Amino acid sequence: MCGIVGIVNLDPRESVDEALLKRMRDVLRHRGPDGEGLWTEGPVGLGHRRLAIVDVAGGQQPMPNEDESCWIVYNGEIYNHAALRPGLEARGHRYRTRSDTETIVHLYEEEQELCVERLRGMFAFALWDRARERLLLARDRLGIKPLYYAVTPRELLFASEIKAILAAESIRPRLNETILPEFLATRFVAGEETFFRGVRKLLPGRTLTWSASDGVRTRRYWKLTVGEDDSGAGLEARAGELRARLEAAVQSHLMSDVPLGLFLSGGLDSSGLAALMAPMVKTPIRTFAVGFAEREANELAYARLAARAVGAEHREVVVSPGEFFQALPRMIWHEDEPIAWHSSVPLYFVSRLAREHVKVVLTGEGADELFLGYNRYRVTAWNDRLGAVYGAVVPRAIREKMSVLTGRLPRSVRRYAGRSFLAVPPGPRALFFDNFATFTECQQQELLATPGLLATRDPHGEGLRAYEEAAGGALDRMSQAELQTGLVELLMKQDQMSMAASLESRVPFLDHEFVEHAAGIPAQFKLRGWRTKAVLREALSGRVPRPILTRSKMGFPVPVGRWLRGTFWPLVEEFVLGPRALARGLFQPEPLRRLAHEHRQGAWRHGDRLWLLINLEIWQRIFIDGEDPADIGSRA
Repeated sequence: MCGIVGIVNLDPRESVDEALLKRMRDVLRHRGPDGEGLWTEGPVGLGHRRLAIVDVAGGQQPMPNEDESCWIVYNGEIYNHAALRPGLEARGHRYRTRSDTETIVHLYEEEQELCVERLRGMFAFALWDRARERLLLARDRLGIKPLYYAVTPRELLFASEIKAILAAESIRPRLNETILPEFLATRFVAGEETFFRGVRKLLPGRTLTWSASDGVRTRRYWKLTVGEDDSGAGLEARAGELRARLEAAVQSHLMSDVPLGLFLSGGLDSSGLAALMAPMVKTPIRTFAVGFAEREANELAYARLAARAVGAEHREVVVSPGEFFQALPRMIWHEDEPIAWHSSVPLYFVSRLAREHVKVVLTGEGADELFLGYNRYRVTAWNDRLGAVYGAVVPRAIREKMSVLTGRLPRSVRRYAGRSFLAVPPGPRALFFDNFATFTECQQQELLATPGLLATRDPHGEGLRAYEEAAGGALDRMSQAELQTGLVELLMKQDQMSMAASLESRVPFLDHEFVEHAAGIPAQFKLRGWRTKAVLREALSGRVPRPILTRSKMGFPVPVGRWLRGTFWPLVEEFVLGPRALARGLFQPEPLRRLAHEHRQGAWRHGDRLWLLINLEIWQRIFIDGEDPADIGSRA
């Protein structure tokens, strides 16, 4: 795991400013405290910060091929690099290191841009082909590793994090206001755009090439395809095959020359990884967990149970509300964008704990999307089924009247009835996307100071696009859509919070061959009645303690709503209702005040909405106004 940066001047007569390239590189020091590298030649420059995991003594970057006709900077792990090496050596390639970086270079020599299709792992890399005078950027299939870029009139800039691109000072940080509807609905931006005007992300499963003759071109080299399942196999047989494939994925992810461990939440996914990982290593695995003092936000007892079951060397940290909010501005700086989920902050604390003992951890990201683990999947499925019967049996006039009546029910009942088939129209937009939006389209119409934004930017456009291009029934499509949208944001959280502590995180559930297999398992084997992740639970039966195997998902709850109603209400006054926040003119003041006071009085739960608004204002103070995160954190 590392940090990469680069500059390609569009005018070949202009040489790269080496001091500028160093500044970009060293903003990412946290991603690579073990080493640094720089290579420049005329209009091209590559920079690298290294966190040494494989071939610690060798593997320095930027790295060339044998005749230095190609140079690469790379972030990630290629788990099949040892399997690829003999074939490349047989074709005459000479290795100077044991690193997976060198395998990418030699594979590129043989297959050029198509080399990415042979790689199995997590990666983001940039390769300069001197002979062809061509740049290749590539990102792994699921988007586990980040890569951002910007094209200005003078140059093409790229980096592992946006802050490194900003360090080049070619782009003035400005809020990309067009993304606000999507941010308010989903908490993040799913497509190529970012919060910064002019800065884009290379999407998962894509390559980008640049040359003076062809300019910038992108290509999608991988798309999740789900074949028609006609095996007729039952739950037990499917679970057995799934377990074998997951064991293979876990084994491959143990590739390391340095100590590694596991983040253990006490949920099914991480506990399953612990159970599979423990027999594969010679010493007790090292596990790490985080929690809060509040009972409803503490899963540490389950994490301890899972750790005891595998004989792990277990450590944990408890985060106080004060520590949480004091760290928030710095975490926003690390993430480059407003933080979507509260769990990002405790993730940093447990990463910091783990880094005292290991350099690599395995985590359970991806299982919920693959195996329909979130409650919204089953709620949508039941709404869809009951709504179909309701629509067929009840006349339209009565349905319309019932929809109006649900808005007049007591708030305690309306909270649920208003999100059911009684009030929500059929179809994925209303039942799935807008029904689970943080701010619905209706709420945004009232809140946004520029309501015309909703006319030009569909807040669910990216999710619906992914849903429509997916195969299978509604549940399959929901899963596949979230693998391309929400999961990518979760992976950025995982990457940037762990790298803030100089820790590499790996995600065995997202081995792309495992994903392709799991996505093809029919939905009825994942969601059976109210039982989520059925086939995964069956696969881990007998290996995971029964209380964990049968418990409901908690989803790493963080009691932000309670904190903002009490001791930390001043944060709402400052970052939502304060004159500096209101003066930005993004939102209508009166709906903001009503939202905040409904929450404080306990009339409605707006904790997640206030969280987004607080994050957005802090982000603007750091990146747009240039305020030091430490100064903001000291006032929390």
